[in-house]
Amino acid sequence: MVTDNSPNFDDGAIVFSPVMPSESDSMVEKRKEMVSLEVEGSSRKKKKKQGGTPRPACSWVHFSRDFIKEYSASHPESSGLKVATKAASEAWKVMSLEEKSKYTKRAREVWDDYLSSAPAREPKPRKQANLVTRCSPGRLVNVLKHFTDDQKEAVKSMGFGSLLDLKCRTLRRSLCLWLLERFNTIRRSLEICGERIPLYPRDVELVMGLPASGKDVVTSGPDDLVAELRQKYNASNRGISVRFLEERLGQPEAGDDFKRAFLLYVLGTLLCPTARLDVSPSFLHLLTDMDSIHEYNWAKFLLDRLVREVSRYRQGKQRAVGGCLLFLQIFYYECVAIGETCDPSPVDVPCLSLWTEEAVSEREKQEKELGGYGCGEVICKERGLGLGLLTVRDHVDVLPLREVAARVNRGTLVRQEENLQENVPFSYKNENTPPLRIDNYGFKSSLEYSNTNPHENRGMYTGQSTCPLLNCNFTGLFQELSDHFSTKHWDSGRRFQYNSPLPVSLGMDETFLVLQAEEDGVLFLLDKGTENIGHTVMVTCIGPSSSDERFLYCLVSERGNSSLKLKSYTQTLPGRVEGIPPSDFLLVPFGYLNSSGELNLEVCIWSSSDLGEV
Repeated sequence: MVTDNSPNFDDGAIVFSPVMPSESDSMVEKRKEMVSLEVEGSSRKKKKKQGGTPRPACSWVHFSRDFIKEYSASHPESSGLKVATKAASEAWKVMSLEEKSKYTKRAREVWDDYLSSAPAREPKPRKQANLVTRCSPGRLVNVLKHFTDDQKEAVKSMGFGSLLDLKCRTLRRSLCLWLLERFNTIRRSLEICGERIPLYPRDVELVMGLPASGKDVVTSGPDDLVAELRQKYNASNRGISVRFLEERLGQPEAGDDFKRAFLLYVLGTLLCPTARLDVSPSFLHLLTDMDSIHEYNWAKFLLDRLVREVSRYRQGKQRAVGGCLLFLQIFYYECVAIGETCDPSPVDVPCLSLWTEEAVSEREKQEKELGGYGCGEVICKERGLGLGLLTVRDHVDVLPLREVAARVNRGTLVRQEENLQENVPFSYKNENTPPLRIDNYGFKSSLEYSNTNPHENRGMYTGQSTCPLLNCNFTGLFQELSDHFSTKHWDSGRRFQYNSPLPVSLGMDETFLVLQAEEDGVLFLLDKGTENIGHTVMVTCIGPSSSDERFLYCLVSERGNSSLKLKSYTQTLPGRVEGIPPSDFLLVPFGYLNSSGELNLEVCIWSSSDLGEV
């Protein structure tokens, strides 16, 4: 049977029979549907990204809309938006500013309405910044484990034997970031757990095992002295390759070449790394006299470099954080106890050898369980840390913490209990000084007492001096006051060296700062007064008024390219007194204060023996 599929012309109507779509037509429809879904999805994403509120158009868009309408009406023969837009662009280019001002004004009005009606955007949560540092204890550990016995002896002969016991391979970057935020580079202290813990070279010695006495490390000098060394270690302006040094250390020899390579490597990867990947070429100046390496004050050098590198990082001068961050990490573990029971007993030193990877992981686990860093108890005083103000005459390579703590607890002065009355100051026993009751800022009699144990450098002051702190009633001779402040108020002042600039900071509510000389223990006061236009700043020396000892000092305050400077001599007063006699002072306008109201200064004091060189 043949089916007739021809059209039916009956009744004058054309009737088509139904036709099934082919497979190719079905694929075309599916592609169209997929494209439609993709366009719709991208449109939704765009709307979601824009928050549903389009940004106002600029002046060019307002002009082009009007121009295209007029152009399309006056040029009916022209077809397409592309031609009209091109004509609008050419017309906009030749328009003057006055002609464009009409559309600029319209765009500004629309933009103002948009800003006033648009909802405020919620700020995105700020991600924690990644810590970039060149301090790599793990890299050093990998090198140390291949050293021969002769090489280890060579390391010990240079004074770096404690590093052979390094077991902590990784830095806890979250802890280091937390500590850097609380590192006061002006005061050289960590402000954690509600307390301010100063950092001293002695702390570096106890933690890292490096000597905290000796000659200052100098990393500068004539270039011709290190020209041969620069060539030997392939030193460029960027530095010395760490991999090159690792290849040198992989050789079995243990002579001066090994010592030089090790010194460069340990400084550049652990103790004093900079923001660069390579080792600083300035360290080459240390290699000119390898016999004196063990005589340097490496603890002070490490702390000074750490403060400098952190300061540069905060100022935005470098992206990476230099300095020995491992010291900060272990110092925190040692001086802050966590848990229900705190064991403040002294421990063996150097602390570096006690913190293995397992011990660090366990400590971090406990910190996390307690809610984060800073939830512990500061016990640095009991453990001998943070006590850099102690004067230790008989220096040994590593002073045991137990001995340091014993010195603090035992003290050097005996309090006169029989003389104590409420709100009455007391004196301290001295074999040449009978008990004496005194007034707040002076003494009832003008008696002066000699001392059979004169000061080593300048002779003992005679007469009584009072502690400058308000909540302390101690009064004694010069040496007694110096020892008292060093042991009892170690965290309430700043140590400094004569003829060396010291950056200090006075807060908005701070009226004075106690300075103590490292050489002889003399106490100075940096006093701050307030006037109508700024602060007055001056330096006085604490001692008997009869003393003719005078110290030259210099104060500098900077703001941008401007600076204020005062150079004068100190007055000697028996303590911190109200109504200081008229003297030279530096007037610092309020405009020189920082955003927090702090007054930043640079102080330099010369001893009397150095005045001939000033």
